[in-house]
Amino acid sequence: MKIVIDTSVWISALIIKESQVREILRLVFIGKLHPQMGEALYREYESVMKRKKIQKLTVLSHCEQEELFCAFLNNCQWNGMYYSWRPNLKDEDDNFLVELAVASNAKVILTYNEKDFKESELLFNHKVITPENFIKEMQ
Repeated sequence: MKIVIDTSVWISALIIKESQVREILRLVFIGKLHPQMGEALYREYESVMKRKKIQKLTVLSHCEQEELFCAFLNNCQWNGMYYSWRPNLKDEDDNFLVELAVASNAKVILTYNEKDFKESELLFNHKVITPENFIKEMQ
Protein backbone atom coordinates (compact mmCIF):
# COMPACT_ATOMS: atom_id res chain seq x y z
CA MET A 1 0.00 0.00 0.00
CA LYS A 2 1.32 3.43 -0.93
CA ILE A 3 1.39 5.88 1.98
CA VAL A 4 2.66 9.38 2.74
CA ILE A 5 4.20 9.78 6.18
CA ASP A 6 3.99 13.29 7.59
CA THR A 7 7.01 14.73 9.37
CA SER A 8 5.15 14.65 12.70
CA VAL A 9 4.94 10.87 12.39
CA TRP A 10 8.57 10.41 11.35
CA ILE A 11 9.83 12.55 14.24
CA SER A 12 7.71 10.63 16.75
CA ALA A 13 9.58 7.48 15.67
CA LEU A 14 12.79 9.20 16.69
CA ILE A 15 11.65 10.55 20.05
CA ILE A 16 9.15 7.99 21.37
CA LYS A 17 10.72 4.62 22.05
CA GLU A 18 7.51 2.59 22.17
CA SER A 19 5.00 3.91 19.68
CA GLN A 20 2.79 2.66 16.88
CA VAL A 21 5.08 4.50 14.49
CA ARG A 22 7.73 1.88 15.10
CA GLU A 23 5.19 -0.68 13.83
CA ILE A 24 4.65 1.48 10.74
CA LEU A 25 8.40 1.50 10.11
CA ARG A 26 8.56 -2.27 10.59
CA LEU A 27 5.84 -2.67 7.94
CA VAL A 28 7.83 -0.40 5.64
CA PHE A 29 11.02 -2.41 6.12
CA ILE A 30 9.30 -5.74 5.40
CA GLY A 31 7.71 -4.31 2.26
CA LYS A 32 4.05 -4.19 3.29
CA LEU A 33 3.87 -0.39 3.18
CA HIS A 34 5.42 1.76 0.47
CA PRO A 35 6.16 5.30 1.65
CA GLN A 36 6.14 7.98 -0.99
CA MET A 37 8.75 10.72 -0.98
CA GLY A 38 9.07 14.06 -2.73
CA GLU A 39 11.55 16.92 -2.60
CA ALA A 40 9.53 19.07 -0.17
CA LEU A 41 8.90 16.23 2.28
CA TYR A 42 12.54 15.16 2.19
CA ARG A 43 13.72 18.70 2.94
CA GLU A 44 11.23 19.01 5.80
CA TYR A 45 12.33 15.70 7.34
CA GLU A 46 15.97 16.77 7.19
CA SER A 47 15.28 20.22 8.61
CA VAL A 48 13.15 19.06 11.53
CA MET A 49 15.48 16.17 12.40
CA LYS A 50 18.37 18.63 12.85
CA ARG A 51 16.55 20.90 15.31
CA LYS A 52 18.27 21.03 18.69
CA LYS A 53 14.99 20.44 20.49
CA ILE A 54 14.42 17.21 18.52
CA GLN A 55 18.02 16.10 19.06
CA LYS A 56 17.59 16.48 22.82
CA LEU A 57 14.41 14.40 22.80
CA THR A 58 15.50 11.56 20.55
CA VAL A 59 16.27 8.14 21.97
CA LEU A 60 18.68 7.41 19.10
CA SER A 61 22.26 8.58 18.66
CA HIS A 62 23.04 10.82 15.70
CA CYS A 63 24.61 7.86 13.90
CA GLU A 64 21.55 5.66 14.57
CA GLN A 65 19.26 8.42 13.30
CA GLU A 66 21.25 8.68 10.08
CA GLU A 67 21.23 4.90 9.58
CA LEU A 68 17.48 4.70 10.19
CA PHE A 69 16.81 7.63 7.87
CA CYS A 70 18.95 6.13 5.08
CA ALA A 71 17.26 2.75 5.47
CA PHE A 72 13.86 4.45 5.38
CA LEU A 73 14.77 6.48 2.28
CA ASN A 74 15.92 3.29 0.54
CA ASN A 75 12.38 1.99 0.98
CA CYS A 76 10.69 5.13 -0.34
CA GLN A 77 9.37 5.66 -3.84
CA TRP A 78 10.45 9.06 -5.12
CA ASN A 79 7.89 11.15 -6.96
CA GLY A 80 8.18 14.26 -9.08
CA MET A 81 5.52 16.91 -8.84
CA TYR A 82 4.20 17.98 -12.21
CA TYR A 83 1.02 19.68 -11.06
CA SER A 84 0.43 21.97 -8.13
CA TRP A 85 -2.82 21.07 -6.41
CA ARG A 86 -3.60 23.60 -3.74
CA PRO A 87 -6.27 22.15 -1.48
CA ASN A 88 -5.94 25.32 0.64
CA LEU A 89 -5.48 23.56 3.92
CA LYS A 90 -5.63 25.38 7.22
CA ASP A 91 -1.86 24.98 7.50
CA GLU A 92 -0.41 26.00 4.12
CA ASP A 93 2.70 23.96 4.89
CA ASP A 94 0.65 20.74 4.67
CA ASN A 95 -0.49 21.27 1.07
CA PHE A 96 2.60 19.54 -0.31
CA LEU A 97 1.60 16.33 1.51
CA VAL A 98 -1.68 16.25 -0.37
CA GLU A 99 0.15 17.02 -3.60
CA LEU A 100 2.52 14.11 -2.94
CA ALA A 101 -0.39 11.78 -2.17
CA VAL A 102 -2.11 12.79 -5.42
CA ALA A 103 1.07 12.55 -7.53
CA SER A 104 1.92 9.10 -6.15
CA ASN A 105 -1.63 7.77 -5.95
CA ALA A 106 -1.10 7.06 -2.25
CA LYS A 107 -4.09 5.68 -0.38
CA VAL A 108 -3.18 7.14 3.02
CA ILE A 109 -1.55 10.17 4.61
CA LEU A 110 -0.32 9.28 8.10
CA THR A 111 -0.26 12.33 10.35
CA TYR A 112 -0.84 13.55 13.88
CA ASN A 113 -2.46 16.68 12.46
CA GLU A 114 -5.70 15.20 11.07
CA LYS A 115 -7.69 18.32 11.88
CA ASP A 116 -5.54 20.41 9.55
CA PHE A 117 -6.68 18.29 6.59
CA LYS A 118 -10.42 18.29 7.33
CA GLU A 119 -11.25 21.65 5.77
CA SER A 120 -9.65 21.04 2.39
CA GLU A 121 -11.33 22.80 -0.52
CA LEU A 122 -10.32 19.96 -2.85
CA LEU A 123 -11.08 16.33 -2.10
CA PHE A 124 -8.95 13.47 -3.36
CA ASN A 125 -8.97 9.70 -3.09
CA HIS A 126 -6.83 9.23 0.01
CA LYS A 127 -7.48 8.84 3.71
CA VAL A 128 -5.91 11.04 6.39
CA ILE A 129 -5.37 9.09 9.60
CA THR A 130 -3.13 8.78 12.67
CA PRO A 131 -0.66 5.89 12.83
CA GLU A 132 -2.53 4.41 15.81
CA ASN A 133 -5.87 4.37 13.98
CA PHE A 134 -4.20 3.06 10.85
CA ILE A 135 -2.71 0.10 12.76
CA LYS A 136 -6.11 -0.61 14.37
CA GLU A 137 -7.80 -0.64 10.96
CA MET A 138 -5.15 -3.00 9.57
CA GLN A 139 -5.80 -5.61 12.28
